[in-house]
Amino acid sequence: MNWQEFTALLILTLAMSFSPGPNTTLATALAANHGIRRTLPFICAVPVGWAALLAVCTLGIGALVLAVPLLAWAVKLVGLAYLLWLAWKIARSHQLRAAVAPLQVTFWQGAALQFVNIKAWMLALAIVSGWIAGRANPGLRFAVVLGVMLVFAFSSNLSYALAGSLLRDWLAGPAGSGRRLMWFNRAMAAVLVATAFWMLFV
Repeated sequence: MNWQEFTALLILTLAMSFSPGPNTTLATALAANHGIRRTLPFICAVPVGWAALLAVCTLGIGALVLAVPLLAWAVKLVGLAYLLWLAWKIARSHQLRAAVAPLQVTFWQGAALQFVNIKAWMLALAIVSGWIAGRANPGLRFAVVLGVMLVFAFSSNLSYALAGSLLRDWLAGPAGSGRRLMWFNRAMAAVLVATAFWMLFV
């Protein structure tokens, strides 16, 4: 991989990883409600799930899934349902201490989210077709791309989570009223809903 290809990979990865989406929205909301420590499992789950998705797409299974309309719609509909469910849970939370149960997202749920996240699918397929498939040394290219994506997937979600955690005291409001947190969570839920429906039609 020459420096021009590597630079293009970095630009694409930076733009896609740090732009708002299901992962970054969830990282922000989870950290705002629970703090950074309790959000770390989700932050770590995103790169793990994305690495598995990249491997699936490199093997050609991803292209097959999206080439079969029924399978492609199944992925979109499952993703839509899951994101709407998460948005509903986020919208219901309005007290920091009461947010543990409604907003809990396990490591494996975070990893599995990548397989119903159409934004992740499109990025993985774009990277495979542009940087891995049909090129010399595909194994080495896969390793390079994987390393870059793991760094960006982790750092982008950590950055959004840090922003969310920095808002915790302010979101708690006067005497822990939680009114600010309630509106913040509703805004995050609305972003998830918008993202879910956007993914349905891409």
